Amino acid sequence: MKIDNFEINKGSKVFIIAELSANHNGSLETAIETIKAAKRAGADAIKLQTYTADTLTIDCDKEDFIIKSGSIWDGQTYYKLYQSAYTPWEWHETLFDAAKEEGLVCFSSPFDKTAVDFLENLDAPAYKIASFEITDIPLIEYVAAKGKPVIISTGIATQDDIELALDACYRMGNREVALLKCTSSYPAPIEEANMVMVKDMAERYGVITGLSDHTMGSTVPVVATCFGAKIIEKHFILDRSVGGPDASFSMNEQEFGEMVKAVREAEKAIGVVDYSLTEKQEKGRDFCRSLYVVKDIKAGEIITEENVKSIRPGFGMHPKYLKNILGMQINKDLEKGESFNEKYLLK
Repeated sequence: MKIDNFEINKGSKVFIIAELSANHNGSLETAIETIKAAKRAGADAIKLQTYTADTLTIDCDKEDFIIKSGSIWDGQTYYKLYQSAYTPWEWHETLFDAAKEEGLVCFSSPFDKTAVDFLENLDAPAYKIASFEITDIPLIEYVAAKGKPVIISTGIATQDDIELALDACYRMGNREVALLKCTSSYPAPIEEANMVMVKDMAERYGVITGLSDHTMGSTVPVVATCFGAKIIEKHFILDRSVGGPDASFSMNEQEFGEMVKAVREAEKAIGVVDYSLTEKQEKGRDFCRSLYVVKDIKAGEIITEENVKSIRPGFGMHPKYLKNILGMQINKDLEKGESFNEKYLLK
């Protein structure tokens, strides 16, 4: 998968996305400053959400349209929530340009076909399917048909939902697809993160996998990295104190920067399967045990456990030979502290 200038594959570094979502709090200036802060914090990309209240739902006060799912938004209608959270479409071009100036990839989650068409006009380099849209197969087909990378969150998905979404992309001839493990709680409890799914989905479906994270802190992104995540998305905000629909589970610049640092360190720590030793590790073998003369021995004397022992440092014979040489004679005088070598054995 290639998004703009970023190659994403099994050997690449993690592609880290700062999710703007509603964290502009209705201010274009705040949105632009958030993009700049995301760059400072080490993000590779900024992601928007492209919808209006009218493209997501209807303005209705009936029971079905009042949120009551145990979320932080309970009691509001869907319409009023999305009306307060959406990013004005007339801002998008400015935000894409601001991201480009900062050297960040900018793309979005479209929530209907009109949003896709709008983003195509902005030459969006990729598309994200939000967790709650994974069942919208016509939308996924429309997105996939554009021939650009598609990243799909699986927050509320069954295995059947995942397979239907992948099949929709493949039917459109698009195999540049990634799946993100996501827990659709806001914030999400860490015990529900289930990061082993990052590895399982990669193996089961043969796709790039990653994490769309709503937990607090950096622990889950680091664990995801260790399980092979190649994309990590976190909600990003300038200052939680300004409030907003997503503020409570978003990271500020310092926290995001610490997460990026932790993820990059985790990548280095994972390394590769390699049983050879580095120069430093080889030097560390000086501290291994080996066979040494621990008591003066005269030529012709018998080797015993009293005069040759396995001790540090590691410049003598391997300790595995001790039982083989016990009872054998030596061919020269040896002083206490000499490393033992097979050349000292009387043949």
